[in-house]
Amino acid sequence: MRQSSIARRALLGACVAAAFSTALPANAQNAAAQFPNKAVRIINPFPVGGGPDGLSRLVAEKLSRIWGQPVTVENRPGGNGFIAIDAWKRGAKDGTDLLLLDNVHLTAYPFLFKKLPYDAAKDFDTLLPLFRTHFFFTVPVNSPYKTVGDLIADAKANPGKLNYGSWSIGNPVHLGSELFKSMTGTQMEHVIFKETSQLYTSVSTGDIQFALGSAATAGPLYRAGKLRLLAYAGPKRSTDYPDVPTVAESGGPKDFAVMGWNAIAVPPGLPAGVAEKIRTDILQALSGPDVAERFKTFGYEAFPVTRAQFNEFVKEDSKNIGQVIRKANISID
Repeated sequence: MRQSSIARRALLGACVAAAFSTALPANAQNAAAQFPNKAVRIINPFPVGGGPDGLSRLVAEKLSRIWGQPVTVENRPGGNGFIAIDAWKRGAKDGTDLLLLDNVHLTAYPFLFKKLPYDAAKDFDTLLPLFRTHFFFTVPVNSPYKTVGDLIADAKANPGKLNYGSWSIGNPVHLGSELFKSMTGTQMEHVIFKETSQLYTSVSTGDIQFALGSAATAGPLYRAGKLRLLAYAGPKRSTDYPDVPTVAESGGPKDFAVMGWNAIAVPPGLPAGVAEKIRTDILQALSGPDVAERFKTFGYEAFPVTRAQFNEFVKEDSKNIGQVIRKANISID
């Protein structure tokens, strides 16, 4: 079985390479063939040790072998990701400085900040998503809510008395919860915590009624038996948590979903051959069983879309998130 899987991956890689070589003109192929001729950086807005950081380091290690050049991860956390983005904007424009972006940088911040130190529509060429992750409704193990329908009923019976948590304004958990309120016609209080660990500990102790959480953030307390997963905010059940119903199956809104994702960006105007080579080689780096194991650990999912499809997805996601922000009148400055 494993040999068959490896053979399929090898065949897929060969097909991708063949299609890549024939789809580009000769000058673009030459530019791609010469890339990279020096060390490459992946500038990362996340601190060392988290899921996105670990995945980016695994990808960097594989790209080093593919390209025969050092590929390093440079962490620039803090400042809503602006520190990393600024460092990248001042860096090389030839594709040897790559940028890891969180979905909020592209879809939420343009609506949350009156002034941004970047133009989300013009400053980035988003090549591909590295992964996506959906969120769970997490509640204390002794919560009276057995379904999302129970939670909605209590929120409607007691307007403004229930609360939910997140770690900042404008993150996917906050905006997803605001979307949930909007779709269910409920009122609940937003409680902000300094750290994700504090947030889910407060859920486990019953200090707040619920919080949306990913397998990476809430998973450790769930596995320790200190949290219960009420429902999964994805289009279908998670293959890693098959016993957890979807929100619709649990009595919630039919089309409710909350998803986070990370993407790799390059400077606009990069030669087509170079951009496509980076994209193709990152896809190759993401194809191994070690990456699949990392995905499983953090509850990540592959996000298989073409470059054009991803750009359209980002536009649609931004539009939908903008509507949530405007309706809830959320602002950071």
